Amino acid sequence: MAGKAASPGTAVLLVTANVGSLFDDPENLQKNWLREFYQVVHAHRPHFLALHCQEFGGKNYEASMSHVDKFVKELLSSDAMKEYNRARVYLDENYKSQEHFTALGSFYFLHESLKNIYQFDFKAKKYKKVTGKEIYSDTLESTPMLEKEKFPQDYFPECKWSRKGFLRTRWCLADCAFDLVNIHLFHDASNLVAWETSPSVYSGIRHKALGYVLDRISDQRFQKASYFVFGDFNFRLDSKSVVETLCTKATMQTVRAADTNEVVKLIFRESDNDRKVMLQLEKKLFDYFNQEVFRDDNGTALLEFDKELSVFKDRLYELDISFPPSYPYSEDCSQGRQYMNTRCPAWCDRVLMSPSAKELVLRSESEEKVVTYDHIGPSVCMGDHKPVFLAFRIAPGAGKPHARVHKCCVVQ
Repeated sequence: MAGKAASPGTAVLLVTANVGSLFDDPENLQKNWLREFYQVVHAHRPHFLALHCQEFGGKNYEASMSHVDKFVKELLSSDAMKEYNRARVYLDENYKSQEHFTALGSFYFLHESLKNIYQFDFKAKKYKKVTGKEIYSDTLESTPMLEKEKFPQDYFPECKWSRKGFLRTRWCLADCAFDLVNIHLFHDASNLVAWETSPSVYSGIRHKALGYVLDRISDQRFQKASYFVFGDFNFRLDSKSVVETLCTKATMQTVRAADTNEVVKLIFRESDNDRKVMLQLEKKLFDYFNQEVFRDDNGTALLEFDKELSVFKDRLYELDISFPPSYPYSEDCSQGRQYMNTRCPAWCDRVLMSPSAKELVLRSESEEKVVTYDHIGPSVCMGDHKPVFLAFRIAPGAGKPHARVHKCCVVQ
């Protein structure tokens, strides 16, 4: 049964997961991942479930096609999901198109008890009732039930094969219309470059891309709606500030390449204590001697360095974070809590919302404690990213004032 018996309204579960690791090592990781995912579904029993995946298919999509098909089939037919009798799956499998490929995968599951749910047709500009289970893949550009874009190459020219972009769908349930946007923003290409300035050059690139998405989903082409943007934002802690804080009493040694004189490594040593190495920094190395600082109290002390969302404080809202950084976890199946020493741990995976969506979420929160913002599989290897979810309920009648505007209740 969906929803908790004592709680009225429509239960919603939004999940974001960078799943690239699952397809690089499917035999070891997928089973654990699915088990943890199903446990969260069972715990919250949503009427409406959205799963936004990034890096779907892994680094080599063509080689992973059979694993992709198996993963999708498992999600759609598993016993754990048997009460979800309607589904929509959108997979960007157009890996041969450098111009369009985003490696995004969006899954939407509707519980059998959910009576009236509609999806927006962006071409016809009408809502259509959702029935059955359907999978769309390959060239999503021609699918009228979504909007998908890959960010232009000039946004991040140094990364020739970047697959970053967004995929948008619009839904109406319980008289509430809202957009769900699957997003993958640009990563930090080099720890050394990220350390040079505050904010980093990469932070500026993500800012530009996210601003583009927000402008795009709120432009004049369609009636405005609340929106939830959830995916891998690749938000990083302000590297310069973090290093200065972690290595307050350290001295820095700079190592340069003999032929180019380019900085290739920074070594931070304690001033006393036998000059113990505290931190080593390279392009793809962030080796800090004490990982517990990122786990103690869920890394709360480091949240002050999580600054990238502040630029959008009037357009995007997030619930308080009470889980540890979601990336980069070890891909060793026996090391579920261990971070890799490739990057500074950060809250890359997030569920964000518009001011009107915030009102929708917090309206249910005021009645009883039914809103949860957390990560999945805290002690289990889920790949290099821990999935993050938001569970809430749409209160009865919450969307009534806007229903006429969106013609949500009219079956097209």
